[in-house]
Amino acid sequence: MTDVLSTTDDGRFRVRLVRDEHAENPRNDAETIAHVITIDTHLGQYGPVDKDGGPFAHIWRRLAWNRWKGVETFERYVSIMHGGIVLESSPERGPRSLWYVTGEEALALDAGLLTEGYVEAEMQEYEAWLAGDVWGFAVEETAEPNADDPEWAQLDSCHGFYGGPFARAQARDALRFYAGRSAGTAA
Repeated sequence: MTDVLSTTDDGRFRVRLVRDEHAENPRNDAETIAHVITIDTHLGQYGPVDKDGGPFAHIWRRLAWNRWKGVETFERYVSIMHGGIVLESSPERGPRSLWYVTGEEALALDAGLLTEGYVEAEMQEYEAWLAGDVWGFAVEETAEPNADDPEWAQLDSCHGFYGGPFARAQARDALRFYAGRSAGTAA
């Protein structure tokens, strides 16, 4: 079942949050920036995040044997030798992985100013997808707001929001838009 997130004061409009059961793996998007090396699949319980691991996968293969210093050495190598950024991901339920961009990619993206934020956002989006934290919303209207069990007609819906807080914010914005449009205040 879906949950009513919010209803307008006059009771004419509501927005429901629904779990997106058909969300795409965000790593399949051609617009992804980060390369990902999967370093632990928990004995095959999880698949690799990315299939090839990017341009430094061969470096990781040389360092992977060292359980105590391999990650630190890889991070230092990417940073010192290539000016890149590496972030480690260890979700409670998911593969342990290293997310990185090269220095050249960071410069091309934003001159290296916010690159870590981009990588972290991709990582969080993937972790949300992995955890099933992908949502959609449906904005609905009723002609009988004071009825005990009013009939609702769907006006709009949108899916594919990775992470509950972002989905709730977008759903509330959509509800405000339709309520405002009904009152003649929105374009």
